[in-house]
Amino acid sequence: MSVLLIIVIGLIGVSIFLNGLTDAPNALAAVISTRVLSPKAAIFVGMVFNLLGIFVLGYAVAATMANIASIGSGPAALVTLAGVQLAMIVWALLAWRYGIPTSSTHSMVSALIGAGIGYGGLVTINLDSIVKVVLGMVISTLVGYGLSFAITNIIKTTCRNMRRHAANRIFSIGQIVSVCLITMANGAQDGQKFLGIIYFALVVSETYPLPGSGVIEFPLWVLPLIALIMSAGISAGGYRVIKRLGMKMVHLEKYQGFAAEMVASISMIASTLFGIPLSITHTKGASMMGAGAANGLNRVNWTVAKEIIMAWLITFPVCVTLGYVFSLGLRTLWLIF
Repeated sequence: MSVLLIIVIGLIGVSIFLNGLTDAPNALAAVISTRVLSPKAAIFVGMVFNLLGIFVLGYAVAATMANIASIGSGPAALVTLAGVQLAMIVWALLAWRYGIPTSSTHSMVSALIGAGIGYGGLVTINLDSIVKVVLGMVISTLVGYGLSFAITNIIKTTCRNMRRHAANRIFSIGQIVSVCLITMANGAQDGQKFLGIIYFALVVSETYPLPGSGVIEFPLWVLPLIALIMSAGISAGGYRVIKRLGMKMVHLEKYQGFAAEMVASISMIASTLFGIPLSITHTKGASMMGAGAANGLNRVNWTVAKEIIMAWLITFPVCVTLGYVFSLGLRTLWLIF
């Protein structure tokens, strides 16, 4: 393994850690907002089930992420990937600093697109993979909001005669189950995305061959490495982002939190099986908005929601630009020196 490849994998490790700070904690927002689990207990659950999720549900999402853009092979391609990771790191640090629930999925895809354009123009972009990413955005936004809104209303109608104390006890148990599912789904999604980028680095460095029939091969040490680094990021400071999404944007009752988590987890598990990269930030955020709006639109703090949506929207142009600038700049320096 070359020194340059080790450096690139090290930068990917930093990105994984920052994902634990800024993206993975969004899966825990509802269970903390409803006070079913304390922040410390929820973060522990997140660490355990994110770890489990990386080892299940196949590797279709990893294959999608490894085919976003073509950047050649050899040292120059590795330097380009280093630029992609620097773009993701800069954006993740800004998001964590201001408590913005950003999406590592969208920052990774955007930075790869920017790097691909810098390498060889638009022809380097794999449209099939981009379509899957766009499809994931539609699922996370429309399905997340609409289905959570509908299921929350169904639960309200079905359980309207149930005593509040009994209902809270039932849905508290339900939320513990649903938060385990959604954190496992998040581990499968985000873990595979970083597995895909590590595999991409191994391919462009010519350490591993191109995949045959869409099947990727990778060294076994990659999965536990991703899981442990992501868990470290969650435990180190994920609460800043959890607070903004789970406590400032919308206050949920226990049955609403259960509905939001079940919708988000089912959406993410199904998308993972079909190789569709889904953003936990989008999916969980939209689901929480839908569950909250079921009791009236005024139950959602739309000022905070608009700030979060704006952060989602600006991720694409900012990270495309950063990916283009960093990858092109590093590759130029590499060729000069």
